[in-house]
Amino acid sequence: MTESAPSFALLPGAAESPVLLHVPHSARAIPADVRDGIVLDDAALERELDHITDAHTAEIAERAAALAGITPWRFENRLSRLVVDPERFPDEREEMAAVGMGAVYTRTTHRGELRPAGTDPEPLVARWFRPYARAMTEAVAGRLAATGRAVVIDVHSYPSEPLPYELHGTGPRPPVCLGTDAFHTPPELTEAARKAFAGCGETGLDSPFAGTYVPLDFYGTDARVSALMVEIRRDTYMTEPGGPAGAGLERLATALAALVDAVPTTDPGDRAVPPSPSR
Repeated sequence: MTESAPSFALLPGAAESPVLLHVPHSARAIPADVRDGIVLDDAALERELDHITDAHTAEIAERAAALAGITPWRFENRLSRLVVDPERFPDEREEMAAVGMGAVYTRTTHRGELRPAGTDPEPLVARWFRPYARAMTEAVAGRLAATGRAVVIDVHSYPSEPLPYELHGTGPRPPVCLGTDAFHTPPELTEAARKAFAGCGETGLDSPFAGTYVPLDFYGTDARVSALMVEIRRDTYMTEPGGPAGAGLERLATALAALVDAVPTTDPGDRAVPPSPSR
């Protein structure tokens, strides 16, 4: 990836849609100068990317957007999370920093060395993390301005067997895990997700991964922003750890589209949002 290539993309949906499908971990691209700071050889790096990448989740979101009755907006990270992880707190609030996986990773999924000890994260945070955070904040603000609300649905995947880096890997690993937040995840959104994914196997809550992503400008303060994390177990749609997708991808995309369609296009005052003139 060249310096001028965009590291993320906002893909427009319908003007009346409050839904933003967020795909932060699907890409494998690493700029050459960032690659220089990673100690793994090429073969080991490819293996690490197989384990850490939420493979094919951008395709699931793209297909779901095409199937939905009202097209949601999409925000995609075009860089690997080994560059920066846009969903981590960039400070001491991040519990994953304990295993070297804060906003800038220094350790691998198997707790080996990824970057040298003492690596300063600030250059990568300034170059990649903060612009991404600003763009996501603007994307959510755009949905609030247009519809009076925003619904961020995070699209992730996770391995069928726990990896050594996981802090909470001993709990249930259902086909679909829904990550929730006490402030930003209303019960009706969780219930809609359970119904939408009912045909994909058991749906669990907050195990093995919990929480949701909300830009910090809105986090814990603006109830107009709802959020839900959808974690899909990889063996339900692909060959692990980094292989091709299978028939399960279409089933999951259809379920995600059903969840998108279950989100009403109304603002918190229950005023219907007028349809886009282009639709």
